[in-house]
Amino acid sequence: MFRAPFLAQIWEETDIMKQFLLTGAAALALTAGAATAEQVTVFGPWLGPDQDNVEAVLAAFAAKSGHDVRYVGSDSFEQQVVVDLEAGSAANVLAFPQPGLASDMAARGFLTPLGDDVANWVVENYAAGPSWVALGTYAGPDGKEAFYGFPFKNDVKSLVWYVPENFQDAGYEIPQTMEELKALTEQIVADGGTPWCIGLGSGAATGWPATDWVEDLMLRTQPPEVYDQWVTNEMPFNDPRVVAAIDEFGWFARNDDFVVGGAGAVATTDFRDSPKQLFTSPPQCYMHRQASFIPAFFPEGTVLGEDADFFYFPAYADKDLGTPVLGAGTTWVIGNDSQGARDLIAFLETPEAHETWMGLKGFLTPFKGVNPDAFSDPTLRKMNEILLSATTFRFDGSDLMPGAVGAGSFWTGMVDYVGGKPAQQVADEIQASWDAIK
Repeated sequence: MFRAPFLAQIWEETDIMKQFLLTGAAALALTAGAATAEQVTVFGPWLGPDQDNVEAVLAAFAAKSGHDVRYVGSDSFEQQVVVDLEAGSAANVLAFPQPGLASDMAARGFLTPLGDDVANWVVENYAAGPSWVALGTYAGPDGKEAFYGFPFKNDVKSLVWYVPENFQDAGYEIPQTMEELKALTEQIVADGGTPWCIGLGSGAATGWPATDWVEDLMLRTQPPEVYDQWVTNEMPFNDPRVVAAIDEFGWFARNDDFVVGGAGAVATTDFRDSPKQLFTSPPQCYMHRQASFIPAFFPEGTVLGEDADFFYFPAYADKDLGTPVLGAGTTWVIGNDSQGARDLIAFLETPEAHETWMGLKGFLTPFKGVNPDAFSDPTLRKMNEILLSATTFRFDGSDLMPGAVGAGSFWTGMVDYVGGKPAQQVADEIQASWDAIK
């Protein structure tokens, strides 16, 4: 539990604390909140070092507003938050890792809309702003859509990891388009190497890494509106456009020459072991597509930016779909409305809220108004440049689908696919599983 009541005294006694420069609604909200200090509770998924980081942000908010801010984290957030909302005992502000669950809670009338002013702020100040507003817009109990979820603390999945020394030794350059990435893949094979290390193994969750591949390729072969129709099943899973994206993944994963151990090893290789093949001498593979968390499984002592680096999983030059980015993150909503809750959302509109966490670890933001020098980690700064360059952002699609599909038949279907089952048959079976739960 986090408390910062003592900061209210600092606020009252130190004029310099009051010189907090804000604009528009954020300034008005925080000024109003400072007039009457109250307790503001926050519930989120972070424990350990991440809890320390979010508490640093909340301490900055407490210093500016005078509110008594208390944070509680849980590794069972998804289950506990539903219990709390149903009991009427939810925290003022909730940080949802899964926007789909937040949408469900909004539909049941448990959440409070943030208002058009906040939505407009996001449109104007976030890279790919309309994408982020769409992510936080849900239907309420009356069926009318409103903006409920403020995106704060995000992750990037559209990354390809490599060892710079291996590229330099072979004379390879970073591909700027998907066409160039495919040409590099074929060139590595022609040179006698293996381009990709891909592993789908993850215990009971085996198959999930392939869903990220397919999602990224959907965003690179179809407009974002088609992606949205896909994840809601407005467009069937076995639509030819989805089948084509699965087969695009197969271009990489089902070619024995393209993958370490051949296509047969893809499903049986653990995703945590797969990137280690980049670091052998000679390298067993040259590239590994995976999210920003994967360095945790690199060999001990690996220095990012030197021993390993990454580049943006590129878009097709001939598709004219911009630079889409696939990712994840948390969506902050009001679960128990109060002036203090609204003051906190207003604080999230300020550079200080973002830059405080940027100076720590594990934080990315699409906010165009931050100072990139605030990042303590050059690797995170480089990842954030990808996020800021996005023309479209979409959340991990499998996390937006019903659990029986996104964390069930989609996973197993991808294992079947790399094992040789046709994409159309796999897509038909996944759609059948979706139909079964309607």
